[in-house]
Amino acid sequence: MTQIPAIWLRDNCHCPECVDPVSGQKLFGITDLPIAPEASGVDETPDHVTFTFAPDGHVATFPREWLVANHPSAPATTPNPRTEDAKTLWHGASHPIPRFAWDGFLTTDDIRTACLDAVLRQGYALLHGVPVQDRTVLRVASEFGYVRTTNYGEVFEVRTEPAATNLAFTNLPITPHTDNPYRDPVPTVQLLHCLVNAAEGGDSALVDGFEAAGRLRAADPAAFRSLTTTPVTFRYRDANTDLSSTQPLIGLDAKGRVREVRFNNRSMQPVSLEPDDIEAFYAAYRAFADLLYDATAAVQFRLGPGDCVIFDNTRVLHARTGFTADGRRHLQGCYIDLDGVASNHKVLTRAESAG
Repeated sequence: MTQIPAIWLRDNCHCPECVDPVSGQKLFGITDLPIAPEASGVDETPDHVTFTFAPDGHVATFPREWLVANHPSAPATTPNPRTEDAKTLWHGASHPIPRFAWDGFLTTDDIRTACLDAVLRQGYALLHGVPVQDRTVLRVASEFGYVRTTNYGEVFEVRTEPAATNLAFTNLPITPHTDNPYRDPVPTVQLLHCLVNAAEGGDSALVDGFEAAGRLRAADPAAFRSLTTTPVTFRYRDANTDLSSTQPLIGLDAKGRVREVRFNNRSMQPVSLEPDDIEAFYAAYRAFADLLYDATAAVQFRLGPGDCVIFDNTRVLHARTGFTADGRRHLQGCYIDLDGVASNHKVLTRAESAG
């Protein structure tokens, strides 16, 4: 363990002088530490390693298991929970839809854990048997995280509206897309709860954007590079709102792993590029769209009254077929954030492990 830099060890000491025993938060700042501490002494037992640091003589004891799990080299191989390598990628109908009963979700920890895990790893889950009542989507959302209010309010209505300010509020077909790509940050989880679906048409579809991005990277590295490095502006405006955000269509983390997809042809603004780069960008954009629009890539289903789909809006693109204007179709939706889902999942699995 002596190969671990002393400054890292000193900064991660968990003794009562360094960490509050209740909150687990550090009681010191980086400027409180010696500039260049050294491990002047090391005492090892089968279960613990104790370091004495110079020049201040501070003593820190670490469980050996903790040092192995949190070794500074670990992040090089540990998946980032928000990126592609921590996900179960899928392609179309070959992937079974993760379905859960609402009553079971409320009463059985194993079902709740599996549902949360499906949203985090597979990108979505489908609840059935949710009460068909106004604003029940907020109750469902509260079981997953915290509702994020937008210009559409806490709840937005997906139904045909006169003089609709968004194509989602018409009966037109909608191709696979990210919701609200013009926000920074984009809402990370969306819920859609079906109250009525008596129209002809109006079927739903989901596409795994991470899986499609991976296929693009394998088939055309230059196109993938173009979509991960070209800033694209998305914008939405109406009488009371003017929102915009500029990000690549495919967002990567610091290690080059796919972390986010923003794809919405309806709100994409003119791309600002040198003329010589325009055609290459559009070829890449079209290649990615071909993968996302491929019918074999989509999971297709029809939401019925009492169904509620929950999906990762930074990864899973959603779509619908057009439906008859005289048929009733009414969904209620809201947004929450993925970190709330992850927090609830961790608390549940922590409790199960302790039990």
